[in-house]
Amino acid sequence: MTLEPSVESGGSASVAVALDVGGTSIKCALVDQFGRVRHTERHATDRERGPDRVVETILDAAAGLVATAAEARLEPVAAGIVVPGVVDEMTGIAEWSANLGFRGLPLRDLVAKRLDLPTALGHDVRAGALAEARLGAGRSVRRLVFVAIGTGIGGGYVVDGRVDPGAHGASGEIGHVIVRTGPDAPACGCGGRGCVEAFASASAIARAYAARTGSGTRSASGVDPRSAAAVAAGVASGEVAAVAVWDEAVAALADGLLTAIALHDPEMIVIGGGLAEAGALLLDPLREALAARRTFHRLPALVRAELGDKAGCLGAALLALDHARTP
Repeated sequence: MTLEPSVESGGSASVAVALDVGGTSIKCALVDQFGRVRHTERHATDRERGPDRVVETILDAAAGLVATAAEARLEPVAAGIVVPGVVDEMTGIAEWSANLGFRGLPLRDLVAKRLDLPTALGHDVRAGALAEARLGAGRSVRRLVFVAIGTGIGGGYVVDGRVDPGAHGASGEIGHVIVRTGPDAPACGCGGRGCVEAFASASAIARAYAARTGSGTRSASGVDPRSAAAVAAGVASGEVAAVAVWDEAVAALADGLLTAIALHDPEMIVIGGGLAEAGALLLDPLREALAARRTFHRLPALVRAELGDKAGCLGAALLALDHARTP
């Protein structure tokens, strides 16, 4: 376990127990009713030991947070857990998660029973959208689309501080909008071809660059030259292969975002995830690509996320606090 600095400490307050469960680590926090983080910690997910062990780790981490709250004279009022995959937020079931091995898992009820607290279960990216809407880059607007670009691409649509999970817990999957067709369209992890994610995710960018350059070894510094970060560095220096791959990714992402704009007419699009670290190197050409594609569309503001990798955990806390307030 690695403890991180608290944003706020001490004092008596009601807090949410929040866990953002990823493939590698579980980000944990105690968050008060004002969105202030009172305590943070991380645990290894242990997914290599199977889904049952992941569940044990989640339950133990959640129980540990309750104990930490008691020691700090904080009162846990609810718990929020967010996970990747397909999540039925109404029933509290993690329907499917490739990263964690969950299939039809009643995770909400398992956590609620262990903690004896009202518990909410949500989707990690939609929780990030919620946090950015209420606490981050989108707090000044009513309607926004949040897009997280990392190993995959996911999103969430927020109206007046609420995210709609969809009828089956699968809304916001902008990464699986098909933007290219034909036999040469790259395969996507979802089983389709030509999806935004197959061009514009960090992993897709890295694969495309490796295929174009034949790069297959690590540099002396230990940085993988096939990574999206290395491609971004190549774009900044004007490397031809990197620029070509980047341009293709930006074009596919712009096509996908234009679909989201046509459907939702948001005031703002917030770009998060690891690829957002590229900043203007990504956002500037993306704005230009959207402007070139617009017809009747009113283009939204395009901004970088503010909360970084804390968004999911903060979103879990917001879900918990909302749940605690619901009669």
